[in-house]
Amino acid sequence: MHKTPINELRRVCVIGAGTAGLSALKNALEEGLEAVAYEQGTEIGGTWIFSDKMPKDEYDEVHSSMYEGLRTNLPKEVMGYPDYPYPTEIDESFITSQQVLEFLRSYANHFNLLPHIKLQHEVIRVRPRLNDWEVYVWDHINDTCNPIYYDFIYVCNGHYTEPDMPQIEGMDLYEGKQIHSHLYRKADKFKDQTVLIIGAGPSGMDITNHIRVEAKHVYLSHHLSMTPNTTFMGNVTQKPDVARFTKGGAIFKDGSEERFDHVVHCTGYHYSFPCLSTDVGIQVIDNFVQPLWKHCININNPTMSFIGLPFNVIPTHIFDMQVRFTLKFYTGQRQLPTREQMLAELEKEQGERWACGYPNRKKAHQMGERQFDYYNELANMTGIENIKPVILKLMKDCGKKYIFELDTYRNHRYRVLDDESFSKCPL
Repeated sequence: MHKTPINELRRVCVIGAGTAGLSALKNALEEGLEAVAYEQGTEIGGTWIFSDKMPKDEYDEVHSSMYEGLRTNLPKEVMGYPDYPYPTEIDESFITSQQVLEFLRSYANHFNLLPHIKLQHEVIRVRPRLNDWEVYVWDHINDTCNPIYYDFIYVCNGHYTEPDMPQIEGMDLYEGKQIHSHLYRKADKFKDQTVLIIGAGPSGMDITNHIRVEAKHVYLSHHLSMTPNTTFMGNVTQKPDVARFTKGGAIFKDGSEERFDHVVHCTGYHYSFPCLSTDVGIQVIDNFVQPLWKHCININNPTMSFIGLPFNVIPTHIFDMQVRFTLKFYTGQRQLPTREQMLAELEKEQGERWACGYPNRKKAHQMGERQFDYYNELANMTGIENIKPVILKLMKDCGKKYIFELDTYRNHRYRVLDDESFSKCPL
C-alpha cells in the first residue's frame, strides 16, 4: 500500500477514546508520532459511560451497554495500564463503573491526552489510498464532514454496541417483552415480573443477580457444561436452552415449559466496523475478523491495526501490549513479515485452534489459557515489556468466579506486593 518507508510515516488516526483508544493515543504520542483520537460521544470512556438513553427508532444507535449498579468482575489490580495502575487508596478491588470511568479520565489527564482528542467527532468512512488513508470525520458540533489524511489507523471502537440476537423458533410469536442486555439499565423495571434470561456469561450471571432482587421469579437458560452457583438466589431456576417460544413463554430442550413476562437476551455482540470501506481488505464472518496478523494487524493493509479483539483476556493490559507491539513496526524498530508470511502464520494458528476444539468462528479471537502464550509471543518478537507475572497470577486466581462464586468473590481485597506476588484477604 505505501511507497514511503514505514518509519518515515507520522500521522496516526485513533478511532474511539475508550480504554483501547486512550492507550493507542498515549503510546503513539510517546513514540513521537502525530496522533489524534476521534470520539463520537461527548466524553471519553467508551463502554464505561452510563446512559439511560434508549433508541428512538430501529435506526438509532445506543453506544454504551453500561447498566446501573455494575461492579467489575475483575479486580482493579489487573485493570490498570502497565505504567498507570489504579490508586491504592481505593480500598475495594471490585469497583464500580463510575470508578473505572474516573480512572480513565485521570489517565488521560496524567498523560496530557485531552488536547489530542476530538469529542463529538465521528469517523464515518475510512478507505485506503495509494500511500495513506482517507478518513472522513463528521464534526457533530459544527455539522461538517471533511476528509483528513493519515498514515496509520488504529481501530478502537469497542465491541459492545451491536447486539448478537439469537434466532430461536417462535421469537416473533412471543407476546411478552424482549430486549438484549445491551439495553438493560435498571432492575426495577422488572419488579414483581417473571423473567427469562438467556445466557450465563459474565453479563448474564450479573444481570440475573440484579434482576432477581426485584423480580417475582427468574429463569436462567444456558448450555454451560458446569452448573453455575445460584443457590443464594432463592427465586432463580436454571433451565437448558430454549427449543422454541410460545405466545406466553417457551418450551425448553428438556421438554419443560414455562411462562414469563420478559426476556433478556445476554447473548453477546457482533464485531462491527461500519466506518471501514470494503477496500480496507477486512471481512468479518461470525465475529472472525480476518485476515489479521497476531489478532491486530491488517494483513492486506498493515498500516491499520485493530486493538482489543481477543476476549477472555486481561483487557487493559492486552490493549496496551497490542499497541506497543504494532508501534515497533510502525516506527521502523522492527520489520513486518511479508504478506505471505503473515497469511501463513494466521492459517497455522487458526488450524491449531480448530484442531484443539475451536471450530466455531465466533471463538477465533478467544484466548483463555492461550492468552499467556500470546503475551509471550508479542514480547519475544518485538522486545516490548511483557505483562508482569503477578498480573497473570491474579488473573488466574479470578477466573470463572463470576459463575461459581458470584455471591462471595467480590468480598476480597487484593494487593500487589511486587512483580511476582500478591496478597488476598476478606473485606
